[in-house]
Amino acid sequence: MKITIAAVGKPRDAALAAAIQEYETRAARYWPLDFVEVRAEPGAGRSPEQVREREGDRLRAALPAGAVVWLCDSDGVTRSSEEFAAWLQQVRERARDIAVVIGGAFGLGQAIRSNATGSLSLGPMTLAHEIARLVLAEQLYRAGTIVRGEPYHKS
Repeated sequence: MKITIAAVGKPRDAALAAAIQEYETRAARYWPLDFVEVRAEPGAGRSPEQVREREGDRLRAALPAGAVVWLCDSDGVTRSSEEFAAWLQQVRERARDIAVVIGGAFGLGQAIRSNATGSLSLGPMTLAHEIARLVLAEQLYRAGTIVRGEPYHKS
């Protein structure tokens, strides 16, 4: 089982990029992870739908063949940290590859949505895609510590 995190764009803020790198490195101690960044589509002269679809095309092309695709979306399934850890452990036991997709500033287009197995909410609020990536990385790390019974997660 491998987890691929596919995101639009690179974090622009150096401190935020460092925090993302820190938690992605921590999470990789617990889960086989791969991180893919695709180029953000310039919005000038394009509709939000055009931007979403072009970024979605890049994301789909970057996903590993055969992976189960889950989208980060505020309308998705909400899980507690413990539920998220249990879900990841179940995926691991089934030896399924999973790709978690984070859209760009305009979100995700219909084409990538129609190819997804489901969507995961990181909370009801809309998050900047860089913040969503940080939250996801931290939750992957937290899930690993929960599965192993380590003290990072406090109920």
